Amino acid sequence: MAERDFGEVYGRLREIMAEHAGGLDVVADGPSGYRVNSRYVRKDGYVPMFGAVEIKKRYVSYHLMPIYMAPEGVLPISEPLRRRMQGKACFNFTRIDEGLFAELSDLTRRSMTVLGSSPFTG
Repeated sequence: MAERDFGEVYGRLREIMAEHAGGLDVVADGPSGYRVNSRYVRKDGYVPMFGAVEIKKRYVSYHLMPIYMAPEGVLPISEPLRRRMQGKACFNFTRIDEGLFAELSDLTRRSMTVLGSSPFTG
């Protein structure tokens, strides 16, 4: 089975993450991955990831860590978007879905707003 070209899906999801993660640190930005870390540094030197977009073999993943760390602040999530979830903080897509991408954009914005200066914007 030939691998699918997820370039357009990745590009759109990367745009969503970049649009809302202003002020955070971009630590990876290439054709197969985009990662944004917080500016918070724990005493042991660990820097929490805010989010990432990655091309995988069968889908494009959109990781949004505030959902895992503070779900009460960023929920609710619609059932169609929830069906895209893998674990607690990752959404997988194989194609562009304007409605779900708009909701994901809003969820990412809410993640920044709700967390304020907590472990992500520090």
